[in-house]
Amino acid sequence: MQTKVHEIADGIYRLSTHVSNIAPPAGFTFNQFLIAADEPLLFHCGLNGIFPSVREAVESVLPVRSLRWISFGHIEADECGSMNRWLEAAPEARVAHGATATMVSINDLAIRGGRVLKDGEAMDLGGKRVRYLDTPHVPHAWESGLLYEENTRTLFCGDLFTHLGDGPPVTGEEILSPAVEAEKQFRSTNLCPAVGPTIRRLARLTPVTLAVMHGSSFSGDAEAALTELAGFYEEETAAVLERAA
Repeated sequence: MQTKVHEIADGIYRLSTHVSNIAPPAGFTFNQFLIAADEPLLFHCGLNGIFPSVREAVESVLPVRSLRWISFGHIEADECGSMNRWLEAAPEARVAHGATATMVSINDLAIRGGRVLKDGEAMDLGGKRVRYLDTPHVPHAWESGLLYEENTRTLFCGDLFTHLGDGPPVTGEEILSPAVEAEKQFRSTNLCPAVGPTIRRLARLTPVTLAVMHGSSFSGDAEAALTELAGFYEEETAAVLERAA
């Protein structure tokens, strides 16, 4: 497998590995995002199986040993399966995540202690500034959280907008429809009353780039795209509650 590297915003690199035997015939992409800064940050570690390829991709941008921060959306193999391999390769790197993820899992799983981030807390990486946002149960897992890079207005939105195929690194085309199609196929999102308001909170950040974990990233009116996604999940949640009544 080959991991492709593309700069999707100033100093923000998408590291994408397409796996054709998952959800064939279109296949599935696993994307990590590298923030090039004085203290570089890798968002999503990736699966153990693709670590060598992703490491080579990072090395094409900056020395792996220079990584200082590792973060991800939630505890899952494609998000943090290779976490300790990155910590070994970058001896000064630490994991940065919310209190729930750190307390419940990271303190036990990681070979090195990390940094606990409060909801809304900002990290100055030197040239880039990321803000941590608690998003419990959105799209799934109670320890979920995302990052927003303020200088480039890039939202690292994890599994939100997941869609199939190996599309362009970044698109200005509408991405809601393929995301809805994938959601109806996988049913991966936790449908609960909090999902709509949580996504609407992300929309109020007014990002211009959505760094999507599975599929093409998006550049354009991301506020509108997130608002539409929130509306879709609110309708889906209401339908589930109505059937259960």
